[in-house]
Amino acid sequence: MTFPMALDYRRDNEARAPWPPECVTVNPTVWQAGIRPLPFRPCLTHTDAGRNPMILSLFRKNSATEPVYAVYNSIVAQSRQPVFYAQWGVPDTVTGRFDMISLHMALLFRRLRHGPQSAKDFSQAVFDLFFKDMDRSLREMGVGDLAVPKKIQKMGNIFFGLLAAMNEAIDRNDQAALAGVISRNIFDGGEPEHSATLASYIIERDATLATQPVEAITKGAIAFEAAA
Repeated sequence: MTFPMALDYRRDNEARAPWPPECVTVNPTVWQAGIRPLPFRPCLTHTDAGRNPMILSLFRKNSATEPVYAVYNSIVAQSRQPVFYAQWGVPDTVTGRFDMISLHMALLFRRLRHGPQSAKDFSQAVFDLFFKDMDRSLREMGVGDLAVPKKIQKMGNIFFGLLAAMNEAIDRNDQAALAGVISRNIFDGGEPEHSATLASYIIERDATLATQPVEAITKGAIAFEAAA
């Protein structure tokens, strides 16, 4: 399922920078594809994996299974409900749709975070599929190979920042703080009424997912109630 992203699509025509040998060892596939290292980070090494192993995993073998696709497709379908855009003020743009997928992805991560290692592996696989979908969409929209890794890294940082802020607010049962997180991340600091509505929705869906067995989710069954 292709999902176009609203970012800067200008092509990066910079010359490919040389890869140090250690980068080639860690990321041979990316090196062979002709993608240069990021200017502020020469390569993704094992040290970088310690900082953000989920993003590094994007360069590994595809881990998507049928249940992973099923859960990811459910998240995308839920995120595209018209009520978010027509009534709750979420911008009906590719950026707004990315934000809504990120919110629902964060709910999945919360549900599986205390599960067994197999649940964590499942979260990783859904994350991989999400960002590989974004990678493919960027390329289909004409973003050059040199620019895609920078944009993907930026998206990943945005997602993990949102996830951390949501976890902190929901763990404290602080709906007002969650509304603030949503306002800053989706409405550019505005729309307090719509932020409060969306925060209430997130709290309710978090409680709904908490009743669904981890084993069922990792087998591909996840249920979001319709937004109303």
